Amino acid sequence: MINLFAIVSLGFLLGMRHATDPDHVIAVTTIVSRERSLKQAGIIGAAWGFGHTLTILTVGAVMILFRIMLSPRVGLSMELAVGVMLIVLGLRNMGPLFGFAAAPPAMGAAADGSSKFHKHGDYVHAHPHTHAHDPNKTPLGMFDRLFGRIGVYQLIRPLLVGIVHGLAGSAAIALLVLSTIQSFRWAIAYLLAFGIGTIIGMMLITLTIASTFSFGQARFSSLQRHFGLVSGVVSVAFGLFIAYQIGFVNGLFTGHVNWIPR
Repeated sequence: MINLFAIVSLGFLLGMRHATDPDHVIAVTTIVSRERSLKQAGIIGAAWGFGHTLTILTVGAVMILFRIMLSPRVGLSMELAVGVMLIVLGLRNMGPLFGFAAAPPAMGAAADGSSKFHKHGDYVHAHPHTHAHDPNKTPLGMFDRLFGRIGVYQLIRPLLVGIVHGLAGSAAIALLVLSTIQSFRWAIAYLLAFGIGTIIGMMLITLTIASTFSFGQARFSSLQRHFGLVSGVVSVAFGLFIAYQIGFVNGLFTGHVNWIPR
């Protein structure tokens, strides 16, 4: 029993530490940068952690049960998915930089009073204030009208991000368990504790990030629209760095594969 307690405790603590990996923090920061509610930020962190845990348990359990060893090329490909995902998340937040859904300095009338900006979710547009419009006919408005009341709809993005991260990390975690824990039940207990620790750790991280953004926006309102853009730039840069490391330094694209699970 003491040994099982030690294994579960270690898994929980390592799971919380795992949540602080740079690629994890950057990914959730890109998602949470536009979130104003601390409650919603915590839910986003929990959804990310649940997706991560789901993949870790599924892939890890299969590897441990059947003693499957992934090839270096497969392992690197799984890790490359994280880099690609960070690039996609970052580009979404960098929309204003390329003129897509660019938010104006303030929601309200233009300087000449001829038009007014309106925001529906992430969709921002301007039109003369002399006519009415139906917000449900905007692209995001229609999606929000159809699915906005479904709680799962609000959690899809962080859940999918967590699944991709779990896919990349499950190989290394399972290989660690394979080399140290012989009992299948104890190994699953370790993976479960690791996942719970990751969920709690990511919830704390998203709450911290969201509260920091809220504090900064309250004190420096002129910087509000730049938070999402900056997080997007960082996400793309880090995603490109990961892709370069995996593709060329570790040899996924060159044929000289060198994979060290971590």
